[in-house]
Amino acid sequence: MKKATSEEKEALEKYLLQLLNIEKQFPLLPGIENTEAVANIFGLEESELNKLRNTFKQNAKEAALELLKDDDVTDWIDQLPFKPDDTIVALGDSSTDDLQSWFRIFSEILNITVPEADFTFINAGQANNTSSEALRRIHRDVLSHEPDWVIVSLGMFDVLRLSIAPKRTLLPLSETWENLSTIEDAIREVTDNPVIWITPPPVIPGLLDKMELFDFDISDEDLAQVRQIISGKTGYIVDPTGKRMGNPPEAWYYLSDGINPSLSGQVNTTKALLYTLATSEEKEGAQMKGTDSAG
Repeated sequence: MKKATSEEKEALEKYLLQLLNIEKQFPLLPGIENTEAVANIFGLEESELNKLRNTFKQNAKEAALELLKDDDVTDWIDQLPFKPDDTIVALGDSSTDDLQSWFRIFSEILNITVPEADFTFINAGQANNTSSEALRRIHRDVLSHEPDWVIVSLGMFDVLRLSIAPKRTLLPLSETWENLSTIEDAIREVTDNPVIWITPPPVIPGLLDKMELFDFDISDEDLAQVRQIISGKTGYIVDPTGKRMGNPPEAWYYLSDGINPSLSGQVNTTKALLYTLATSEEKEGAQMKGTDSAG
């Protein structure tokens, strides 16, 4: 095994590792359940991989504990619509797959505040997924678990504009609309509870431009159209205007790529999610939109 250099280890620790959960991306790969073999892919010892991953998970737990110091947050928790034995699945892209994601913080909060409950949390996020890729795996990763609730956080990577084709988004807006509608219909087949939708936040163009390995651009104009599609959905709509990272968005809430949220940005999404679930009234056949008041 070729060992990772100190520079490579630093990159893994500060950016890459939390978003590279290859066991979820390649579940059928022989040996994928062998942690030592996975560590070798990164040029790490098994103990190094476990230590780094546990650090991210601990960050999420500490973020949950910090959020619980907020009186508003504790009030919202009392108003959440979940039952003690619910299965809650998150279907998303990189911001969901992140080892210190909003979903991990969210699950830590519920486990801490409702210790007598028997929640099942399933993170079905995969890094860089478009809505098409998420739709393709929805049966295996979501529906097969017979979830009571599904939280969908998609759309960011649908609107990539590749450097070789800057005049079009990776997926046409019509395909994003169809994919999200099909995802919604599929979820309705397994649960009567409304879908919980989280809109994609803006990006920081200046940071994105500095990432040499990225051969694409993302514009907020394109993201705004995705948010408009999501805002027209039935269900809980978290942050319909995409303001949870600031208006304009602040770099503090992002990793160095200007796309994926930092731990602080993940906390903002968690808080917006709790606020929307606690303060929106369920209405048959109508939207249940959150506002920007959780910021």
